[in-house]
Amino acid sequence: MPPRRCAVMCGSVRSFSNHVSSFAEDYATHRVPLSRLQHAMLTAGAAAISLANPFRGDMIACLGETTGADALSYCHRQMLATAEGRRILAEKPRVSSSTVDLEALKRLPKGTVGRTYRQFLDVNNVSPDSRTPVRFVQDTELAYVMQRYRETHDIYHAVLLMPTTMLGEVSVKWIEALQLRFPMCLSGAIFGAYRLRPRQRKLYLEHHLPWAIKTGIGAQFLLGIYFEERWEQTLADFHREINIVPLVRVGVDD
Repeated sequence: MPPRRCAVMCGSVRSFSNHVSSFAEDYATHRVPLSRLQHAMLTAGAAAISLANPFRGDMIACLGETTGADALSYCHRQMLATAEGRRILAEKPRVSSSTVDLEALKRLPKGTVGRTYRQFLDVNNVSPDSRTPVRFVQDTELAYVMQRYRETHDIYHAVLLMPTTMLGEVSVKWIEALQLRFPMCLSGAIFGAYRLRPRQRKLYLEHHLPWAIKTGIGAQFLLGIYFEERWEQTLADFHREINIVPLVRVGVDD
């Protein structure tokens, strides 16, 4: 299904989006200016805490912002390279319960992108409102790119059919590392693999890692996909269009 057609069909799902402030206005309330010394100290502190406690999501998010300047610029260029990516940058959509009608997603047919995402949220008991706002990226345009990545991360899990287990998270992190080039994604993929149990490590080495590398290299740029325009697209059609061969079987009854 062409993305623009889906945008019209999914109007009710996206109806909340006109009631939120622009990203620039919102970011102005969160942005924290940093001197070079403050930036260096924050990076070092976040790195140390993240290594000591990988469950400190706030420190991992902070580290992603302070070490991701080159990757954000790369992602921004990749998004500008396609019409779909340029629309995202121009319109700056947000993914939250204030901008997406989650109940409408629940009513979509099984096997669609939107229904698959909603099922992922329900099964894993997660919310699109849980993502930390960006604070330390000084350029507003690049700050949006980082925010967009955070808010679509769970959608990647959903469309890739990867659960929030350590094995699923490491697999998605490899795809993100290859596509987005964030240092935090690469370190998460590498160090996360060391925490896998023996059975998981066997699955990882034999199946998940080769699949993740192939997907990360061969699939279209995930950050440049306007998911809000594709809620009604079947997951099978989405996979074919984006060049994703799922590791697990796709079934509308799953």
